[in-house]
Amino acid sequence: MITVIGEAIVDLVVSPDWACHAAPGGAPANVAVALARLGRDVSLRARLSGDGFGTMLREHLTRNGISPRDFVDASQQSTLAIATLSDEGQASYSFYANGTADWGWRATDLGPLPDDVEALYLGSLAAALPPGAAYIESFTQLVRAAGQVVIVYDPNLRPTATPDRSTERLRVERQLRQVHVAKASAEDLEWLYPNQTVREVARRWQRIGPDLVVVTMGGDGAFGLTRDGTELTVPPVPAEVVDTIGAGDSFSAGLVDALAEEGLLGRDGVTGLARLDAATLARLLTSAGIVAALTVERAGADAPRKAEVLARLAQLRADLGPPGGA
Repeated sequence: MITVIGEAIVDLVVSPDWACHAAPGGAPANVAVALARLGRDVSLRARLSGDGFGTMLREHLTRNGISPRDFVDASQQSTLAIATLSDEGQASYSFYANGTADWGWRATDLGPLPDDVEALYLGSLAAALPPGAAYIESFTQLVRAAGQVVIVYDPNLRPTATPDRSTERLRVERQLRQVHVAKASAEDLEWLYPNQTVREVARRWQRIGPDLVVVTMGGDGAFGLTRDGTELTVPPVPAEVVDTIGAGDSFSAGLVDALAEEGLLGRDGVTGLARLDAATLARLLTSAGIVAALTVERAGADAPRKAEVLARLAQLRADLGPPGGA
C-alpha cells in the first residue's frame, strides 16, 4: 500500500475565454489518483469536508480506486483553488483557504501507518500551512525513524499562499531531513533559491538528507542525482500540450510507481535507494516523464492508466531503434 497525505481540494478552472468549471484537485489527491490508475494500492489521508464539494471529492477519489480507510471527516468547508489558464495552457493558482478543512490537522488525525504501507508521499500546502503542517511534520519524523517506509516529498511550492521566501526555504530544508526521495520543479527551485542552478540546489538538498533528488525541467527534461553523486538528465517525452494541470503530480506518481517496479519501496527501498545506479535512475526518470507527458495531452489532471504508459514506453523504444543502431 502507498499512502499519500495532504489536501484534496476543488479546482475552479478558468480558461482564457473566462469560462469556468469545478474539478476535483489538490496535488496530493492528484498523486493518489494517478497512482491508483497506474494499478497501485493507494490510500489518501486527507481531511474531507461534509459540504457538497467534500461529497464530490469523496466520490471522485473512491471511483478512481483509492481506499477510503484514511479519510478524515472534517467540520470545516472545502478549500477552493482558482486555476487560471494562459493561452499556452499554463496554469497559475490562487487559493481560498482560510479556515478550511485541509489545514486543520490534529494529532488524532495522524495515527500510526498500518503494517502494509511501503511508501508515504507528502508535500504541497498540507505540509506548509499552519496549524496542521506541524502535526504532519512530527508524524513524518516518526515514520522516518521506524525505517520501514520510503518517504517521497514534493514541496510543490505555492508562493501566492506562502509568499515568504526565507521562511519557506527554512521549512523545506527542515522537512528534507525526514525523506528518502525529494522531487521538485525547476520553477520551484528558481523561486526558492534565486541565481542557483538546478545542479547546485540538488547537491545542497542531498547534503541535507534525501538519497535521491529529482527535478523536472519542463522542455529540458528531468534531472536526477543519486547518493553516490551520479547525475543524469533525460530528455522530455514528446507531447502535444493541452494544459499543464496535474503534470507535476503525474510525474510524482510515475516516479513512485517506477520505484515500486524496481523494488525500491518498503524496507528494501530504504536501503536500496542509497545504491542507485545510472541505468536504474534513467528508467525511473523516463517512466515518470511518460506519465506526465500523457497527462498534459488532455485537459485537466487526467492521469493515464498503466496500459497507456506501457504503450508509450514501447513506442519510445521503437523510435530509438535497437541498441548500437543495428
